[in-house]
Amino acid sequence: VCLMVTWCKRHPIQFMALYLVFYLSFFTLLENSIVPTVILHCRLDDMIPFVKYAIIPYYLWFGWIVGTLFWQLYRAPKREFWRLCLPLFAGMTIALMICAVIPNGVNLRPAFIEGNDIFSQLVRGLWSADTSTNVCPSIHVFNSITLDLAYQRSSLLTGRKGRAVRLGARIMDISIILSTMLLKQHSVIDVACGIVLAVVVDRAAAAVAAALEQRPARLPAVEQPQAALERE
Repeated sequence: VCLMVTWCKRHPIQFMALYLVFYLSFFTLLENSIVPTVILHCRLDDMIPFVKYAIIPYYLWFGWIVGTLFWQLYRAPKREFWRLCLPLFAGMTIALMICAVIPNGVNLRPAFIEGNDIFSQLVRGLWSADTSTNVCPSIHVFNSITLDLAYQRSSLLTGRKGRAVRLGARIMDISIILSTMLLKQHSVIDVACGIVLAVVVDRAAAAVAAALEQRPARLPAVEQPQAALERE
């Protein structure tokens, strides 16, 4: 375990690449094998309109994650990078495990998308590649909340420019969360569960980080006087 932790610290990019392979493999397996037994729906879902333009923030989510991780890796203190990276990956794994144990899905998508503009085509492409299964808790929402928390506590974002960046990050994250419902990808229930998961994982990560900081540093062993005399 110690060797693995040391390797991850020395090779964060390879660690992230390995997790990406694991995540995509797990997600693809669920997409191809899981049949939903729980269909999620609430009244609020029927009150939310379908908005094809929400595909923009929805797709920006992918680059937002990668950009934030590498920004933290190269600019922030290493402890802040790992404070984001490990909870992010842990929560994504928990979400997939929940979907494996409780197969779930939604049935919210309209039967037809009008128009042949770029937005309509992008939505059709999304729906053909991403089924309406394995939706709760929403990983889009979980990641957005986790990224937002990282931006809000970042030691790099100070002063007026820092406040502006934090505000921009919050607007981005809120836009992504709303897009999941406006595109009928997720129910309000999925969104709520994604928020709860993000808060719980973040609290757990904060507790672990605090415990590690309070752990006394390991001091080098003091040589016994008798052993020193025997060598002489």
